[in-house]
Amino acid sequence: MKFIIRGRKVEVTPAIKDYAISKLGRLDKYFNDPNELTATVLIKVKDVDQIVEVTIPAKKLILRAEEKNKDLYAAIDLVVDKLERQIRKNKTRLSKKKNKETSIDFNLKYEMEANEVEDEKKIVKHKEIEMKPMSEEEAIMQLELLGHEFFVYQDIKRECVCILYLRKDGNYGLIETK
Repeated sequence: MKFIIRGRKVEVTPAIKDYAISKLGRLDKYFNDPNELTATVLIKVKDVDQIVEVTIPAKKLILRAEEKNKDLYAAIDLVVDKLERQIRKNKTRLSKKKNKETSIDFNLKYEMEANEVEDEKKIVKHKEIEMKPMSEEEAIMQLELLGHEFFVYQDIKRECVCILYLRKDGNYGLIETK
């Protein structure tokens, strides 16, 4: 796997770079041709927290994980563990499908250990909503009243379906459909 490692508000020393490459190199065993993949690693500092973001675009999916910790090396370990769980979960899902064409990127010959079996997530609730046109301010109010992390509504001005969501930094994000 190729690596692009950069820092924001932190200098990426050769020791940090070597540690990240050695830890992320563990993921090579999950891919048929890891040399064609490029992992983008962003290391940043916010207050006392060290934040590590890793993005690995594969052919059929994008693997992305973000972790923060007071110790940079611990954050790297946590993000690699999170990516490994994502790969195993998706590998299991893709291997169950009849169409093997979708599993091109994963090395399905690599077997998971017995204690690494992941619980497969499933849809447990279907909900139908009535979308009445409203402004962004009304949608924010509804989101806060419901106590949810996101809210789907029809925007009055844009005349499209929008998704308002609460970001980790406490601000709001808005996704508009076309």
